[in-house]
Amino acid sequence: MLNILFSAKPAAWEEYQAPLLEAFAKVDLNVHLSRDHAPEDVDYIIFAPNGPVRDFRPYTRTKAVMGLWAGVETIVNNETLTQPLCRLVDDSLTDGMVEWVTGHTLRHHLGMDRHILGQDGVWRDDSFPPLAKDRPVTILGIGALGAACGQALHCLGFPVTAWSRSRKSLSNLRCLSGEDGLRAALTGAQIVILLLPQTPRTANILNADRLSLLARGAFIINPGRGPLIDDDALLAALDSGQVAHATLDVFRTEPLPADHPYWSHPHVTVTPHIASTTRPETAAEVIAGNILRGERGAPFLYQVDRTRGY
Repeated sequence: MLNILFSAKPAAWEEYQAPLLEAFAKVDLNVHLSRDHAPEDVDYIIFAPNGPVRDFRPYTRTKAVMGLWAGVETIVNNETLTQPLCRLVDDSLTDGMVEWVTGHTLRHHLGMDRHILGQDGVWRDDSFPPLAKDRPVTILGIGALGAACGQALHCLGFPVTAWSRSRKSLSNLRCLSGEDGLRAALTGAQIVILLLPQTPRTANILNADRLSLLARGAFIINPGRGPLIDDDALLAALDSGQVAHATLDVFRTEPLPADHPYWSHPHVTVTPHIASTTRPETAAEVIAGNILRGERGAPFLYQVDRTRGY
């Protein structure tokens, strides 16, 4: 029998206990799932950063730590963690992100706010959006989420440029990398979507200099991580008109403080970190399948590269 420790906030236990037990049963894993195993008896940890485990040194028998979240920036530099760490890659998480990103991209592309928020009794028929083929979109970050969003936007007709730190090649997308590639990806972009992981190298990647490369009146969509954007630079770009609108789902401090200027800025949409979320049923299947791989001696899927931070 495998002893599996669930380390997340209590509310998550209520959501995940039954789906996890069902998923383990489906793959014929005999497990004792608990929040209270003695550290020396734990074979695997199912982990969220808001759970009780902070020090991994007592977990001497633990074979791997299975993340409940896609992001690992709050745990990857924990020096007590020497066990393999696997992030969560889940089709439902991907599907939710594609839907959110596509919705807000189309909202800005079509100028929907003008009509939704501007019902003033005046008939204005003097403005038409361009076709998608004439609206260049840039996605920063082409992991599982970024790649899926890029393909969905390509299917709608948008020319999509995708940038990553290391070179990648994906069908239908113009893939760039490195510093020169970043400048090329941003130059003339009308919509920029941020889906990079949070690492020291991605902090403030969208700064004043890079915002100046965009087409004037560009749109920013950030469902990735708050620190990817230099907040002061973005506010200045919004005030000058260089950026027409920013839709932001993630922030340096969450919940976003009530006195933060994003709340009151007329060209900012704040959403409360809802772009996508983990669904217990599908996440449980991913975790159970990965633990089964470990028990069969196969490499774990989605294992974090500590040198890269994701």
